[in-house]
Amino acid sequence: MSKSLKIIFAGTPEFSAQSLMALISSHHQVIAVYTQPDRRSGRGKKISQSPVKKIALENNIPVIQPDNFRDPTSIEQLASLKADIMVVVAYGILLPQSILDTPKFGCINVHASLLPRWRGAAPIERALLAGDQTTGVTIMQMDQGLDTGDMLTKETIDITPTMTSGQLHDALIPVGCMALLDSLRKIAEGTSRSSVQDNKLSCYANKLFKSEGQIDWNQSAEQISLLIRGLSPRPVAYSNLGDTVIRLWNAVVSAPSTAADFEPQLTGTICKADKTGIEVFCKDGTKILIKSLQVPGGKALNANDLINSKRQLFAPGCRFTHTSIDATK
Repeated sequence: MSKSLKIIFAGTPEFSAQSLMALISSHHQVIAVYTQPDRRSGRGKKISQSPVKKIALENNIPVIQPDNFRDPTSIEQLASLKADIMVVVAYGILLPQSILDTPKFGCINVHASLLPRWRGAAPIERALLAGDQTTGVTIMQMDQGLDTGDMLTKETIDITPTMTSGQLHDALIPVGCMALLDSLRKIAEGTSRSSVQDNKLSCYANKLFKSEGQIDWNQSAEQISLLIRGLSPRPVAYSNLGDTVIRLWNAVVSAPSTAADFEPQLTGTICKADKTGIEVFCKDGTKILIKSLQVPGGKALNANDLINSKRQLFAPGCRFTHTSIDATK
């Protein structure tokens, strides 16, 4: 077994929390946890703790929640911990060079893409939206650039034709945990080797906006399926069906139409609705099969359950069109 490292962990959402759990279960020592300040959330605007904070408190690990690291006392506090290394996973707060240089082995980051492919805020969703067939996790030695540091470990997984961003997120969690522990082992043993990123191969993974979810039915079934799955579970793709705004949570490309069953239809027109899903015409006669969707005031349901209660709304011949809902929410 390699030497036990004294680790400061910095992270905020569920993706981070699972990495923290992996460290707690390892032979390494998590001496402090940094997470973003508690926020108001939900309809009641109650103050809530991050998933990372909850796990830290449950395991009696000190929690530190600075707004940023501009205050010299925040830097001094972190330095006083005398950590061997700082592990950063979706923390959401910029670390200045003074922090990156403080731990003995610096700061490493668990990034949910195969760098340098997707740098930035939404690498999981952007990989799916772009139609990538593979993605993965990169453990990176952090520098002051945006996900530009040298790469320590990379692990790859396939993106299946039916996978949503939510499912891809969950699939990447154990991959990230294993890659992190492997990188820490090599660092502790002194056998870690890094490689420089090729900046020419990088793309910027912009954060997601609700306006991106409006479906253009004049695109191909493949493009629309990628949009629906890439924006699920947030911010969720949407379209009008009559006067009703429908949110689409999952859809796959239908089998190509044959000469015998193909009849040209306006894009967005429902051609079939049964227990398999709701089939809709897209560009050039291609079709998607909607598997999960949501009507106003309801929750996301599989198509068969919703058809049973809203048969007239989703009858063949009804047509999805553009909507003008507020995209700033």
